[in-house]
Amino acid sequence: MSEELPEVAQVARDLIRFDTTNYGEGRANGEREAAEYVGAYLESLGLTPEYYEPILRRTNVMARIPGRDPSKPALVLHGHLDVVPAVADDWSVDPFGGVVRDGMLWGRGAVDMKDMNAMILTSVAELLRAGEQPARDLIVVFFADEENGGVEGSQLVVRDRPEWFAGATEAISEVGGYSIPVGDRRAYLLQVGEKALVWLRLRARGTAGHGSRFHPDNAVTRLAEAVATLGRTAWPVELTDTTQQTIDGLAALCGADPSDPDGVADRTGPASGFLRSTLRTTTNPTGLTAGYKHNVIPDAAIAAIDVRTLPGQEDAVLAEIQRIVGDDIEIDIAHRDIGLEVPFSGALVEAMVAALDRHDPGIPVVPYLMGGGTDNKALAELGIAGYGFAPLRLPAELDFTGMFHGVDERVPIDALVFGQRVLTDLIRTY
Repeated sequence: MSEELPEVAQVARDLIRFDTTNYGEGRANGEREAAEYVGAYLESLGLTPEYYEPILRRTNVMARIPGRDPSKPALVLHGHLDVVPAVADDWSVDPFGGVVRDGMLWGRGAVDMKDMNAMILTSVAELLRAGEQPARDLIVVFFADEENGGVEGSQLVVRDRPEWFAGATEAISEVGGYSIPVGDRRAYLLQVGEKALVWLRLRARGTAGHGSRFHPDNAVTRLAEAVATLGRTAWPVELTDTTQQTIDGLAALCGADPSDPDGVADRTGPASGFLRSTLRTTTNPTGLTAGYKHNVIPDAAIAAIDVRTLPGQEDAVLAEIQRIVGDDIEIDIAHRDIGLEVPFSGALVEAMVAALDRHDPGIPVVPYLMGGGTDNKALAELGIAGYGFAPLRLPAELDFTGMFHGVDERVPIDALVFGQRVLTDLIRTY
């Protein structure tokens, strides 16, 4: 590996340089080259990777590492190789250049989630190069299509290759284990739940006609009114068991009033918007499609809505959305998956907390429910409990959560090194 960067940063940079853009709904560049890179890396460690490409270029790769104690359940370490699109003109660097600047690695995937992929690979490498075995079997998997809900990735792997996960009961992946400011203190968030995802299309219908007409039956106007109303809806705070623990834990650290969950979240600096989204349903318009010429009124208009509900509330939220937008707006479900909550307790949680404490002593770890979703949802179909644990010690001023799908995505190199050490410690001892 190159001497100018720690290995974990170089692997992350290599992965960023594969443009694995996923546009959604089956349109993607594909993960094949990135998966082959991962497979070659695993082969260099003496492992035998297996590939599964159920759809052309949508490549998944897995390797199993025998543990010292075969009686222990296996642990899955998984990541996804695809990324959301990046508009290069909006960035200050080439989003697929893997640029190193100001002590950070920049590029699409630096945060979501080629950083964690690199941490997994190099942690496994550290053990195997030292001639060690993990405590239990490790199943290392890198999926395609996570940014489209795993429809052409983890969902198909779980359906068609369940034997990859034989003996596994727990999994670790992204969006947890990172630090946030809490008042003037620091804490780590451990992800023990995920909101449910429901991607909707709202469709308004009207009468087509000439753009110059007096024309009250306008589908675009009708849709715009519905989208504006839904987008401005303020959904109420509703705490689950997990988010109650989140608010109580954060409030105790910063002296805030736990009866005001939004106020507690606001004490977490750049992470506040991310945490506030975990406390309620969100319904964000993300796309509009209508018309084909400036002087033609179309007969239909369509909006994309990204809905995230608390676990188990999907049907009730859908009914409320129909009430909000009105009965004359059609609602189609483009994709729907489940919400998850797993306990903030047990041997794995204790091991993750202890590993963080060994490398950043005395810093509290607080459970949280992520506003988005991961491939842990697909693994849940096999009875595997999934956690988010991509450990990163971050500067308090860095808006880390804001860089998920954002512009100028970047991660501190020293945070990558920290995370690789913590993850290596965990798989060595758990």
